[in-house]
Amino acid sequence: MSYCVGLRLNKGLVFMSDTRTNAGVDNFSTFQKMFTWSKPGERFITVLTAGNLATTQTVISLLDERTKAPADRNPSIMTAPSIFQVARMIGQTLRDVIQDSVASGQEATSTFDATIILGGQIETSEPRLFLIYPEGNFIEASEDTPYFQSGETKYGRPILVRAFDPNMAFEDAIKLLMVSFDSTIKANLSVGLPLDVQVYEKDSFTSGHNRRIEADDPYYQTISNGWGEALKEAFQSLPNYKF
Repeated sequence: MSYCVGLRLNKGLVFMSDTRTNAGVDNFSTFQKMFTWSKPGERFITVLTAGNLATTQTVISLLDERTKAPADRNPSIMTAPSIFQVARMIGQTLRDVIQDSVASGQEATSTFDATIILGGQIETSEPRLFLIYPEGNFIEASEDTPYFQSGETKYGRPILVRAFDPNMAFEDAIKLLMVSFDSTIKANLSVGLPLDVQVYEKDSFTSGHNRRIEADDPYYQTISNGWGEALKEAFQSLPNYKF
């Protein structure tokens, strides 16, 4: 399983993904799930993948190969006129990969399922954020739903619901995501460190803060331990139940 989150802030976009994949309780591996393409002054695109690893790797490889082919023969995410059109391309590619896998002899389509979070900005348009489903269709983030999760979402969602603010600073957004991911990691073995984080500032058309957070990262440890202690203190401060 995976856990990926994309936030749409007034200042731009923030992405975070874990790197754990598993094929059973005793077979864990580390694979990148965050991928970025950019052209300075024109476009910035980030993709987060969750689901079947073979499916997502094939989709990313196809997207990347098409960016290197002549644009007049093979349109790509680096020539699409809008992030909406990028979402359509990725959705079609994801659907085709899943259908090809099923056509090769497998019967359970769920085996190949994957979801993709897409965020970015092209030229004078606003930054946009999409959630793309295995069927190839997608939805866009809005003021009512300004962030998307994919993968193992249930453990980290309450943190986002209670604390997310579109006006928050990038630093606070990363702190919020670390709490969300820490809660998920502690509850589910299929999600784990390292974590990848990417910040995109509106109208910059280039990658902002981008790093990998390892298990021994001092700030992550501070957040993890501090959040645990804060929860205990908050619990103890609540009035006791009386029979």
